[in-house]
Amino acid sequence: MKFISDIRLLLIGLWLGAAVFFVGVAQVAFAVLPQRELAGAVVNRTLSILNFSGLGIAFLLLVMSMVAVKNANKVLLWTDRVLVIFIAIACAVGQFVIGLMLASVRAQMGGRPIDELAADDPLRIQFNNLHEYSVWVLMAAMIAAFIAFFVVANRKMGTSAKTTNDPYNFEKEFKI
Repeated sequence: MKFISDIRLLLIGLWLGAAVFFVGVAQVAFAVLPQRELAGAVVNRTLSILNFSGLGIAFLLLVMSMVAVKNANKVLLWTDRVLVIFIAIACAVGQFVIGLMLASVRAQMGGRPIDELAADDPLRIQFNNLHEYSVWVLMAAMIAAFIAFFVVANRKMGTSAKTTNDPYNFEKEFKI
């Protein structure tokens, strides 16, 4: 069903666009806000919204991938599903593993801003490493969404229309 495929493309595109927009918001927040702690709070909240929406959209995409798959190319169908599952896993890891570990490290800092810690402080090093992991996980989810977008866009829903003996199907006669 082309309609379902179009809705799936819309959902993938919306999440991917939100992820790209998030990257811009994060950079602007740290450039504009007077305190890095405020910028970190904005980015943390926005990233939570992005991760939860990624989980919800991935669930919808998986459910929709089960509809009208009778004539679908099985390799592309499963490639699409694996990519969507990867997006969901990346969002879950970013939110529930890395996010909680970052919150734990922040709690161990005792409310002090990260910039007040020495560069060789173990908590700051752990925070920086977790932040780097978070960036890589989000980037991997974005790449998977980008590939999934093109897989869904180029997946053919079947060839049954071309193999029928439709008297009004002139595709064979007018090929150049």
